[in-house]
Amino acid sequence: MIDVCLLGTAGMVPLKNRWLTSFYITSGGHSILIDCGEGTQIAMAEASCRLKPIDTICLTHFHADHVAGLAGLLLSMGNAGRTEDVTIIGPPGLANLLQCLLVIAPIPFKVLACETDGKAETELSCGDMQIEAFPVQHVIPCLGYQISLPRAGKFDPEKAKALNIPVRAWSVLQSGEPVKIGDQLYEPKDVLGRSRPGLKIVYSTDTRPCDSIIHYGKDADLMILEGNYPDDEKIEKAKQWGHMTFAEAAGLAEAADAKELWLTHFSQSITDPKEYESNATKVFPNARVGVDGLKKTLNFRDEI
Repeated sequence: MIDVCLLGTAGMVPLKNRWLTSFYITSGGHSILIDCGEGTQIAMAEASCRLKPIDTICLTHFHADHVAGLAGLLLSMGNAGRTEDVTIIGPPGLANLLQCLLVIAPIPFKVLACETDGKAETELSCGDMQIEAFPVQHVIPCLGYQISLPRAGKFDPEKAKALNIPVRAWSVLQSGEPVKIGDQLYEPKDVLGRSRPGLKIVYSTDTRPCDSIIHYGKDADLMILEGNYPDDEKIEKAKQWGHMTFAEAAGLAEAADAKELWLTHFSQSITDPKEYESNATKVFPNARVGVDGLKKTLNFRDEI
């Protein structure tokens, strides 16, 4: 399973009742944070999301509302006792950004910069979760992220018995690790059936609608997409600045056959995004306007 939390839903500036867009994902004791604008630490505290387990930070792009909280967050992780390396993924130029930020944030762990344009295949992992970045269309280089949790096939005890594998080794093989007994090496494939559907989350803000979001979001269990503008009244502004409307985001979720859509990254001009939710649900019924602290546990489909 994967636990998710939409920490903040604001775009451009934090508001009195709306923190900047950030997203927290955790599975098996490992956590991923996507984007880190100012105030992210407070949003995490309010949502009871822990700092120390964050192994990977994914940055969509380098506008301040997505990175300005990073130095303070890294400092707080160090103060919380973090000593293990932290991987930060982002567009080209990430290493230079981190070099500047770490001048004011001396920390007791290494930060590993992973730069990608999303065009070359760059696949990373955080615990059992797999991370893929892909390019989207903003006014500066910007990435979307696919977070997936694969699932092995069901353990077949009859296969294990036929191979005379001791019961004590079954759980190891079931977890995906090989086992050596005497001179014989047994692989998980020897006792597991076909792989089963896992879980997939796609996150993308600050972009115009583009095919890459549909491609990576195909059959996603959850899509988190920006709804910077509520309707077509500001469509020209959306095109000029590389943003989407509620209906455009919903159209991507519909095209991708996603299970659920959360909207986020709302313009500060929108007092109550909930008032415009129907603009999205008319296009994709299982859409909802995100709110700060929105949480959900995603379970494998046959365990729901």
